[in-house]
Amino acid sequence: MYVIVEIQGQQFKVEQGKKIFVHHIGNVESGATLEFEKVLLVDADGAITVGAPTVAGAKVMAEVVSPLVKGDKVLVFHKKRRKGHRKLNGHRQQFTEVIIKEIVA
Repeated sequence: MYVIVEIQGQQFKVEQGKKIFVHHIGNVESGATLEFEKVLLVDADGAITVGAPTVAGAKVMAEVVSPLVKGDKVLVFHKKRRKGHRKLNGHRQQFTEVIIKEIVA
């Protein structure tokens, strides 16, 4: 059984016991329980239910493993040729690691 759930504006395909990295969720602690109710699709062993826009009564229960995980560093380099202009910026995205505990369909 899997579901498509919307978390912080992104859609994830989740199954029970799966770990995912979502955009940083503020004010949560390690071990806290989160509930996501924007379930867009439910696949229960071949029986697919598509929401319009969400599936009524479906929700996903998750537990926070790590409240702050930093992603890989991304370097953004700007250059204008023949002008002597160069600029280098770095960015590390912050994530929250959660594990899916239960899916209620």
